[in-house]
Amino acid sequence: MGLTKQYLRYVASAVFGVIGSQKGNIVFVTLRGEKGRYVAVPACEHVFVWDLRKGEKILILQGLKQEVTCLCPSPDGLHLAVGYEDGSIRIFSLLSGEGNVTFNGHKAAITSLKYDQLGGRLASGSKDTDAIVWDVINESGLYRLKGHKDAITQALFLREKNLLVTSGKDTMVKWWDLDTQHCFKTMVGHRTEVWGLVLVSEDKRLITGASDSELRAWDIAYLQEVEDLEEPEPKKSKGSSPGIQDTHEPEDGNPETDETPEDRILTCRKAGSIMREGRDRVVNLAVDRTGRILACHGTDSVLEVFCILSKGEIQKKMDKKMKKARKKAKLNSSKGEEEDLEVNVEMTLQDEIQRVTNIKTSAKIKSFDLIHSPQGELKAVFLLQNNLVESYSLHLSATAPQPVRTSRITIGGHRSDVRTLSFSSDNIAVLSAAADSVKIWNRATLQCIRTMTCEYALCSFFVPGDRQVVIGTKTGKLQLYDLASGNLLETIDAHDGALWSLSLSPDQRGFVTGGADKSVKFWDFELVKDENSTQKRLSVKQTRTLQLDEDVLCVSYSPSQKLLAVSLLDCTVKIFYVDTLKFFLSLYGHKLPVICMDISYDGALIATGSADRNVKIWGLDFGDCHKSLFAHDDSVMYLQFVPKSHLFFTAGKDHKIKQWDADKFEHIQTLEGHHQEIWCLAISPSGDYVVSSSHDKSLRLWERTREPLILEEEREMQREAEYEESVAKEDQPVVPGETQGDNYFTGKKTIETVKAAERIMEAVELYREETAKRKEHKAICKAAGKEVPLPINPILMAYGNISPSAYVLEIFKGIKSSELEESLLVLPFSYVPDILKLFNEFIQLGSDIELLCRCLFFLLRIHFGQITSNQMLVPVIEKLKETTISKVSQVRDVIGFNMAGLEYLKRECEAKSEVMFFADATSQLEEKKRKRKKREKLILTYT
Repeated sequence: MGLTKQYLRYVASAVFGVIGSQKGNIVFVTLRGEKGRYVAVPACEHVFVWDLRKGEKILILQGLKQEVTCLCPSPDGLHLAVGYEDGSIRIFSLLSGEGNVTFNGHKAAITSLKYDQLGGRLASGSKDTDAIVWDVINESGLYRLKGHKDAITQALFLREKNLLVTSGKDTMVKWWDLDTQHCFKTMVGHRTEVWGLVLVSEDKRLITGASDSELRAWDIAYLQEVEDLEEPEPKKSKGSSPGIQDTHEPEDGNPETDETPEDRILTCRKAGSIMREGRDRVVNLAVDRTGRILACHGTDSVLEVFCILSKGEIQKKMDKKMKKARKKAKLNSSKGEEEDLEVNVEMTLQDEIQRVTNIKTSAKIKSFDLIHSPQGELKAVFLLQNNLVESYSLHLSATAPQPVRTSRITIGGHRSDVRTLSFSSDNIAVLSAAADSVKIWNRATLQCIRTMTCEYALCSFFVPGDRQVVIGTKTGKLQLYDLASGNLLETIDAHDGALWSLSLSPDQRGFVTGGADKSVKFWDFELVKDENSTQKRLSVKQTRTLQLDEDVLCVSYSPSQKLLAVSLLDCTVKIFYVDTLKFFLSLYGHKLPVICMDISYDGALIATGSADRNVKIWGLDFGDCHKSLFAHDDSVMYLQFVPKSHLFFTAGKDHKIKQWDADKFEHIQTLEGHHQEIWCLAISPSGDYVVSSSHDKSLRLWERTREPLILEEEREMQREAEYEESVAKEDQPVVPGETQGDNYFTGKKTIETVKAAERIMEAVELYREETAKRKEHKAICKAAGKEVPLPINPILMAYGNISPSAYVLEIFKGIKSSELEESLLVLPFSYVPDILKLFNEFIQLGSDIELLCRCLFFLLRIHFGQITSNQMLVPVIEKLKETTISKVSQVRDVIGFNMAGLEYLKRECEAKSEVMFFADATSQLEEKKRKRKKREKLILTYT
């Protein structure tokens, strides 16, 4: 079949204009051995790493499609865990910038990520109410913890104990014993959602933040440490309630009053409350890595900083308090009385946690991170809600510490949504304008080369020559800017209401504006004498006005400059003659007002996009509607023809950009990438580039490639994508002994796990076929009495002419560790007997014992009933039992030997380092003695 019409594919080229997106959190990362200089921020589906000192973007961690919702750096500073909107987690290396490990287990957005102290395990919490603990080293899930009834807001490992504590929007704080994977304690002392959770004072105190202005503190007592001591009666602090209910089974709402197993692990008692200055809910609550600085913020722009005092500092404070109390008691006592005054001073929570100061940022805080240097300097970095990153420094050693702003990253993006975009005539510069500023970007480098303040911009274009730009504002003004100097040349009051649309005339001598004051105005460019200079400067003058009955939403010249199309609030588009301003045509049919429209390069077609989600294509000769297309799932916000063609792009509030053919009325392709409503787009004069802006604060550049796009293939790819999405949404396979929906495995069914299971099935089938062929070949050789050449399978030849059984092992080794269990879970049982026989062979050979044992134990666990009831598999299981025990013992012995060797080397190194240390110390001491003797000699000579 020949190609009737060839289209060229547009692909995503770059994301710019976003400094940090709102859904995720900002974190300090360690790069090049420097702490406190680099921060990682979510940027739509990517993660940007910014240098705070230079204000430059130095690393981009490329995401896939979903938006980033959570970040967490590893304790060693080498990796960054990134959680996404779809529930997946990727671990990136900060050295290479690659994400090699992917965890799929959650069904909804990740809300919390936290490493344990060594960085070997990662706890993730999600909106799907589950917490999952992942083994980062083995790249697999350990266990799923179910119990919360709403989204999890925080999950923390305890340092010394194998425990996990989680908080949720269901008002609960749950304690999990990771040895038995069950919830042994549920704290119900909160009446509202628990938004934040931190552990301080060496995990002896828990601080929680809820939807009120109170930070609650809970004392944790580990009963193994105090089992010899008698438990004192808990004192009820004034205004505090017991607020804790211990439950053994989290699903039961009934508390158990008898002694429960959790009483043997820890007790948790309310120690008091710290009152915040903010009256709204806690958005973020965090401590720095030393556990000394506690900070929190609400929905405003103030971060409240507290200092957790050490035991020595508390003792000093209590001594001072005691002194004051004694003085006061002496003054109050009657004169002449001489008796010992007994003064009791109670230690309150405010004595242990001291308020330091407040840090006021320039806008509302979305998230923050802290780093406390040994010199006593506290660095705080903020991701603000207006696409801004700020960092502050605070010297805690000062008597009244005042925060100082050290850096601000602003130039890389607008503070608000971009409402208009334009390309220069040479395709090099891109103009973007928002509520407060106009920025000019270099398309090739994506660097901002000019920023100018403006009023709320709605429309714009480059003046011919690309040296000036014209902006139309929400207040009805025209603003004319000079790009070389960045100065505002002139502001003209053009309309009484909003100036919705501008259209440059094809002869490039003037332009037309349409506004909310029901008028269309014609303007010409002119040169006027500049008061500040001898040279003339550009200005504009109004020539004509067309008064209409409705508000004007959009205006557009025809390429011949004979006709002017005007979109009105009454859902019609009126066509007028430009020279006489006489009415020519009325295009009616849209159910809601036409927001955008464009006329093709030859003046034959006009395409209109409306809030009714439809695009209509009309002929300009008779005003007949050629076709009505259901274009988007929400309002069509922008429409523009590709120059020199009848292809056009539309942008909608459904986050999509679509390309259409106006001759064949075909949908060509969809450009997906934006995560919020798209406001506008601009196509370069060459048609090679498209730039779009969205409510997610990002600007995206799309580039036309040389790759031909065939519609049938495009439809097929769309169907495949829909199938892959449907596979992920299907019910998870049920393991025998579990009910539907109660999945306690950590993985989830994805298209990757289905493909991995298919690869295993194909490998086993190939093994069966090849084994049968080899048996036939032996029989043929025996019958012929000579060696007949064996036909070689091309797949086995590609793997280096290996045996069929070795090919099966290669397939198992090729499956990602994080997808292994889920792939085996969807594998039909008919393949399991052959796999068990092969495992027996492999384990006897001693190859990949750990991988094979992991697969074997999982298969035995999920198919236990069928395997034990199958008489044919009894001898196989018996053999597996013998070989597995012996081979695992061998592997354990090898590991034990290696560990003993490493311990020996460690002791040797320590011994050497101690010798070196003492040698350095003695040399330093001798040097000090020499200097002292020298000084003494000098003193003697002077005297």
